[in-house]
Amino acid sequence: MSANLQDPSHPIEATLRERTGARASIAWLQPLTRIGERGLGLLLFIALWEFLPRSGIVSDAYLSPPSAVLASIVQLAGQNLLWKHIAASLQRSLWGLLLAIGAGVLLGLLMGAVRRLERLLDPVLQLFRQTSAFALFPVFILFLGIGELSKVAIIFWASFWPVLLSTISGVKQVDRLLINSALSMGATRRFIFFKVVLPAASPSIFTGVRLAGAYCITALVAAEMIGAHSGLGFLTLNSQETFQIPTMYAGILMLAVLGLLLNYLLALLERRLLRWRQGLSLDD
Repeated sequence: MSANLQDPSHPIEATLRERTGARASIAWLQPLTRIGERGLGLLLFIALWEFLPRSGIVSDAYLSPPSAVLASIVQLAGQNLLWKHIAASLQRSLWGLLLAIGAGVLLGLLMGAVRRLERLLDPVLQLFRQTSAFALFPVFILFLGIGELSKVAIIFWASFWPVLLSTISGVKQVDRLLINSALSMGATRRFIFFKVVLPAASPSIFTGVRLAGAYCITALVAAEMIGAHSGLGFLTLNSQETFQIPTMYAGILMLAVLGLLLNYLLALLERRLLRWRQGLSLDD
C-alpha cells in the first residue's frame, strides 16, 4: 500500500511544510528589507554630509554638518520659535492648497463634463497657466498687500493648475461604455455624474492633488520671502542674511520634512478614499 501523504512524518509532507514556512518567513522579511534599503541610503547621505565639512573638503561656512543643524533645531525648539515658524507655514500652505483643490476640482469637473464651457474658458486658462506664480508677485502684492492674503494667493495660484488639468483629464478619460451602460438602465445624469464619472476620475484627480501638494511647498518658500516675519521660508532667508548657516539649513530641512509629511498624508487619504482600486493593483 502507498504511504499516506497527509501523514506529518511523511518526507514529502515535511518538505512541503518547510517550503511553506520558508515562504512565510521571506514574506515577513520583505517589508523590513525595503525599510533597511531606504534607511541605508539615507544613512550614507547623512554620513557623507557630516564628513565633508568636518574633513575640510567643504568649508563649514557654506555647508553645516547635520550635527550642527540638529543642534540648531533643538535650540529653536527650546526657544519656542520652531513651532511658531512651522505653524505659520502650515497655515499658509494648507489654506492655499485647500482653496486650490476646491476650485480646481469644481472647475475641472464642469469643464470636463461640459464641452461648450471648456471651449469658452480654455483659451483664457491656457494664457494664465503659462504665467508663473513668481512672475505675478508684484500683481498679488499690488492688489492684496504684503500680508497673509497675498501669500495664500501665491500658493493658491501655484497649486491650482495641476488640480484643474488632472481633473479635466480624468473626466475626459472616463470610459464611454460605462456612461452608456448607466444610461441604458435609466440612470439620471445626476446619478451618472456622482456614481460613474466622479469615481472613475478620482485617481486622476488625486494625482493632481499630490502634485499640488509639492507645488504649494515650493511656492510657500517664495511667498514667505516677501514681507513675512514668521514661517520656515522666512527663517531660511533671514538666517542666510545674518549668516547663521546651521539655522538656514535647519529651515531647509524642516521644509523638506513638511513636504514629505504633506505628501504622505495626501497618499494616505488617497488610499482610504480609493480602496476599491486595491483589487486592481498588480503590485505584490
